[in-house]
Amino acid sequence: MKAEGVKFSSDTDTEVVAHLIGKFYKGDLLESVKKTIPFLKGTFAIALIHRDFPDQIIAIAHESPLVVGIGTGEAFVASDPHAFAAHTREVAFLLSGEIAVVKADKLEVFDVTKGEIEKKTEKMHALLESASKGSYEHYTLKEIFEQPQTIRNALSGRFIQDYGTALFEGINFEVNELLSVERILILACGTSWHAGYLAAYMLEDRARIPVQVEISSEFRYKNPVVPAGTLAIAISQSGETADTLAAVRELKTKGVKVLAICNVEGSHLAREADASIFLKAGQEIGVCSTKAFTSQVVVLSLFTLLMARMRHMDKKEGQIFLEALQKLPDQVQEILDQSAKIQEIAKKYAHYENFFYLGRSYMYPASLEGALKLKEISYINANGYPAGEMKHGPIALINENCPTVALCGNKATFEKLLSNLMEIKARSGKIIAIAETCERGLEGIADDIIYIPQTIDEISGVLTTVASQLLAYYIAKERGAEIDQPRNLAKSVTVE
Repeated sequence: MKAEGVKFSSDTDTEVVAHLIGKFYKGDLLESVKKTIPFLKGTFAIALIHRDFPDQIIAIAHESPLVVGIGTGEAFVASDPHAFAAHTREVAFLLSGEIAVVKADKLEVFDVTKGEIEKKTEKMHALLESASKGSYEHYTLKEIFEQPQTIRNALSGRFIQDYGTALFEGINFEVNELLSVERILILACGTSWHAGYLAAYMLEDRARIPVQVEISSEFRYKNPVVPAGTLAIAISQSGETADTLAAVRELKTKGVKVLAICNVEGSHLAREADASIFLKAGQEIGVCSTKAFTSQVVVLSLFTLLMARMRHMDKKEGQIFLEALQKLPDQVQEILDQSAKIQEIAKKYAHYENFFYLGRSYMYPASLEGALKLKEISYINANGYPAGEMKHGPIALINENCPTVALCGNKATFEKLLSNLMEIKARSGKIIAIAETCERGLEGIADDIIYIPQTIDEISGVLTTVASQLLAYYIAKERGAEIDQPRNLAKSVTVE
């Protein structure tokens, strides 16, 4: 285009699109947009206004979220329907290859190749208007403190105590389809991957189903072998994570059934999966995910229970599992009630620049999540490791300037973890232990201890993570970091 004399005023790819449309424009804006589309590569979502047509917006998306909101004498275009939830709940989700001509009182939708099509709108009853922080200093802290309620929401109406099993209205799989599952493939990124990793331990342990956990951005480039009898579980808070969507689309071409775990009804993931379970956690505004993670673990715990009870788990065992889940909201509240103590601990460690998070078994994924929270909002270099791997290299970094956060919520491996902590202590390492109140032996080893209520190993990661969230939050606050919107991060990663 430069060779044709076009002068660019920026380095953005968006400006290239505007010039392309201008090149083809001969008075028919829609036609010029159609001619431009074949020249665009990759994923995109575009909303444009032309000076000749100031009363309309043309919107088009390709494998990227774009939704039109229909109000009374007004219309909206956004990537997320929450953006206009205060004005309307009637929406139309644009699919790849669809072009919307949006006016205040009219919506026309065209297929790039087929012409005008009928586009049905739908009501989004679950949308929440933008929430205020209330009395909290940050949205992140507010969302941490919302977790007793969001866990209740995730559990509500999804179990039958008398039968010791779970029940999901959103899973439209036949019983024989679930019984025929021989292998589970979990796909996710970031915090959602940690929730999936924790669920993998649980599914193999309780349901006795082999589980493979993959980072979505890596999975689709490894020419994966996906045997018959595989159920894919795709996890994304927003339902718009580009890498996870791309992996799901590849699996769908192989005929694999996909179960979505997400928080947003109407998202691309929810619409493209064969079945969906929604977190019911409400809008999460803080970039660093908190309440979505614990809700994901709870939902995945219920799904584990469902699969286990359909196989070999007896009713009594299922009832015990459910009782533990039902205690979680009050147990999380007990940890939140310790926030002042955790804040004092955070003040002691806020000046350190390197941290280790250690755990064994179920606590390993929880250690990854704890380290990620500290990295995201305090900009401290924090790394999660299986405690047994410390002696295979990382212990070389232990000294008085590198504290260790030890997650001691796994009773089956507690003694071995204690041995690892003794090795750290012998090398002058500072130790913050997050442990159940019943565990003894830490008092002479850990410099500081955050006690959590006693629960079953499978869901102790929820409790240790809430403590880790508070620790990360208060360390970040001491350092003066931007907590709700950390640098270089986005809430929903919609590019690959």
